[in-house]
Amino acid sequence: MNSIWKRRIIQAFITQKLKKPGQISGNESQDFPKQIRTLKTSMMSLIKDIFLMSIGVISAAFGLESFLLPNMFIDGGVTGISLLISEVTSIPLYILILVINIPFIFLGLKVIGRRFAIRATIAISGLALTLLIIDFPEVTQDKLLVSVFGGFFLGAGIGLSVRGGGVLDGTEVLAIFMSKKMGTTVGDSITIINIIIFSAAAYLLSIETALYSMLTYLAASRTLDFVIEGIEEYTGVTIISKYNNEIIAMITDKMRRGVTIYQGKQGHETHGNITEIDIIYTVITRLEISKLTNEIEKIDPDAFVIMHSINDTRGGMIKKRPF
Repeated sequence: MNSIWKRRIIQAFITQKLKKPGQISGNESQDFPKQIRTLKTSMMSLIKDIFLMSIGVISAAFGLESFLLPNMFIDGGVTGISLLISEVTSIPLYILILVINIPFIFLGLKVIGRRFAIRATIAISGLALTLLIIDFPEVTQDKLLVSVFGGFFLGAGIGLSVRGGGVLDGTEVLAIFMSKKMGTTVGDSITIINIIIFSAAAYLLSIETALYSMLTYLAASRTLDFVIEGIEEYTGVTIISKYNNEIIAMITDKMRRGVTIYQGKQGHETHGNITEIDIIYTVITRLEISKLTNEIEKIDPDAFVIMHSINDTRGGMIKKRPF
């Protein structure tokens, strides 16, 4: 589409959306470039989210139909419950995934919000529809391959859907709700739920199947973490040193990273003397930790360094993942 016509269409859309005809003042009309950028950003974000959720749905459906379902393996969470009931009762999996997730969607609407509930509904409905329409072939009957690669494709699908703003499994919603009501952590709540599921699998199916299913869950959870967090896990580094200027120059020049300087006080001598210090803070990827520690060691072997994991960052000089 011609760029001029594209701008006119966007401008007309904003005019109809934000104001009634004849009510746009001269000052407000100057805000159109900002409004256009906002609209473009929203549209690109929506397209990206739809793409991620679509790929996630296909990946999860492939893992379920080509690996887990034909070999009577299950996973944790609502997906595991659906697989278990499907194996015992022969009810189609797509019906169970849709029905069992309904209460969790309503719970997500209450606990998290409407936007999450809408996207979760779209993603879960898409998974059920994909399982109904597309007939994926069985890939292998080797139990180890089934547990590993079934978990891999299922975890990748769930992770991509989460990156797109939706979920394919409502267990996390229940875990958040339990953590608020019972005072437990989300991780502990998920563990309790999955212990119950795998215990039921050992009783209703077999102990061997339950053990392979636990391997499937481990593969899925690790893949899920990798898809969401990526290989570039971020690490926050706090540095206290007498050679602040040299360390700052090293971080900004050699490592090409930004730094934040805090003013603080320290007291560690026997007489309790308090001295003012500058505290250096920077964020790097875990692949850069070794280089940073080596460079700090060259400048000040006695530097006090604190590191902690960071799930994600925005802006600054950290290179972002493409999605």
